[in-house]
Amino acid sequence: MKWTDIQDIAIALTDTHPDVDPQYVRFTDLHQWVMALDGFDDSPDRAGEKVLEAIQMAWIDEAR
Repeated sequence: MKWTDIQDIAIALTDTHPDVDPQYVRFTDLHQWVMALDGFDDSPDRAGEKVLEAIQMAWIDEAR
């Protein structure tokens, strides 16, 4: 996975952190959690605030 795989990342985060409300996750934690996902292989520097916000929004939708 890469940072651009927003939906795949959101699904993986839902599976990995089922008891977390993504609405309250800090971007610093989100960044670390994405980097730790199985199959994630991208540069940590490629994730800016807009990317992290898009991941968080997709995760919120996925968690519903």
